[in-house]
Amino acid sequence: MKAAVVTAFDTPPRYSEAPAPTPTDPDEIIVDVIAAGLHPRVRSQADGSHYTSTGALPLIPGIDGIGRDADGGLRYFILDDTNHGSMAEQTVIDTRRSFPLPEHADPVAVAAALNPAMASWMALRRRIEFSPGQRVLVLGATGSSGRMAVQVARRLGAGQIVAAARNADLLEKLPELGATDTARLDDADQLGRAAAEVDVVLDFLWGEPSAKAMVAVLTARPDRGKPLSWIQIGSVAGLTAPIPSAALRSSRLQIVGSGQGSLERSDYLTELPQLVREIADGEFVVDAKPVPLEQIEQAWTAPANGAQRIVITPAAIRS
Repeated sequence: MKAAVVTAFDTPPRYSEAPAPTPTDPDEIIVDVIAAGLHPRVRSQADGSHYTSTGALPLIPGIDGIGRDADGGLRYFILDDTNHGSMAEQTVIDTRRSFPLPEHADPVAVAAALNPAMASWMALRRRIEFSPGQRVLVLGATGSSGRMAVQVARRLGAGQIVAAARNADLLEKLPELGATDTARLDDADQLGRAAAEVDVVLDFLWGEPSAKAMVAVLTARPDRGKPLSWIQIGSVAGLTAPIPSAALRSSRLQIVGSGQGSLERSDYLTELPQLVREIADGEFVVDAKPVPLEQIEQAWTAPANGAQRIVITPAAIRS
């Protein structure tokens, strides 16, 4: 069987032979992998930097995907922590962590959009009590997950959606996706004015940029007694952030995380079918680039396009 195989954490995966997977549990089945998203979470899995990494090699990266079962049906699946991921011609899935795709769903679009959309969807639906009309700030809004977060906040009824990032050209395009305001991350005054009264922050950055953004938002806040939920989702700008202690003492700020460990498997299985239906129905703008499995090295090292999600396609898609 062919797969993307990681043999060292400092080199890209290579297209090579790998042992065929074998189910070990009655609820497991083998599927032919149709599409698997190259998410930031997959990259951190493959370089050993994710907090769930065991350091064991070799490994096949990939945390989710679309697979064809023995009956020819297409299923979206999420994998447990495993060294046999979804970037292979076949993988083993737990049927309890999968569900059939709607017949009209585009497998590449679902594989591209579900993981980045899931991040903000789960944060707003499961980590806090979010109500329609509340105001949302998205930090890192021009990346794939940030763009999805703008759309998710819109779908869930946010009253204001402030999109913040460094790239002014990409920021200008976000009102088309639902942003009501935009702000440059490197302009503290502009960010403070735009986001002074938000109720929720979806933070895909962390690191020093998030710490500076937190100070800017809290400094501009007219009522520091108004609750503010800061949801830490990604850490593309740094694994640690120098948060001033005064930020926590001088305002009704709560910082919560959203991700693997803070969410239960049942949370995902409850929420994801609805999100898949909305993606299949065209409710989200999806920028996906399918790439054959044999081109995994080129895809891995290609110049980054944060708005676009690469989807590895090990098997042909047929109706």
